[in-house]
Amino acid sequence: MRLFSYFTIQSNVIVLAAAASLALRPDRDGPAWRVLRLDALLGITITGVVYATVLGPGLQHSGVDRWLNAAVHYVSPVATVLGWLLFGPRPRLDRRTVVLAFAWPLAWVAWTFAHGAATGWYPYPFLDASAIGVPAALAGTGVVLLAGVVLAGVLRLLDTRLPRSPGR
Repeated sequence: MRLFSYFTIQSNVIVLAAAASLALRPDRDGPAWRVLRLDALLGITITGVVYATVLGPGLQHSGVDRWLNAAVHYVSPVATVLGWLLFGPRPRLDRRTVVLAFAWPLAWVAWTFAHGAATGWYPYPFLDASAIGVPAALAGTGVVLLAGVVLAGVLRLLDTRLPRSPGR
C-alpha cells in the first residue's frame, strides 16, 4: 500500500498508461485521455524537478537501486517531456483539461495528509506534518502545487505554439 502512496510511483504509472495507449493507438483522443496525458506530463515533470532539487541531493544509491532510481526520477521525466515535445499529440490542452488535470494531484495531497495524520507515515520528508509541522508541510505542498499550475500554463502555451501532430 505504501509503495503506491509515493507520487513518484503514481506519476510513472500514469506515464506508462498514457504511453501504452498512444503506442496502441497514436491518434488517441478524448476528454478523459487528454487529462490522463496532461497528468502524465505534469506529474512526471514535478517528480523529476522535486527529486533533483529537494529529495535527491545527498542521497547515495547503489546496485540495482541506483538504476531504478535513475529510471523513475530522471529517465522517465526526460523521456516523457521530450516525447511530448517531439511527437505530441498536439493540440490537446484546453482550459477544461488543465482544470480537470489537477483532480489527481489534489486527491493525492488530501490522501497523503489524511493517511499521514492517521498513521504517522508520510512518503516524503517535506510533507511530514508530524516532524516539520502542519504549516511548513502545507507551505511546501502549496509551492509544489503552484509550480504545477505554472507548468500547466507553460504546457498549454506550448501546445498551441508547437507544430500540430500529423493528421490533426
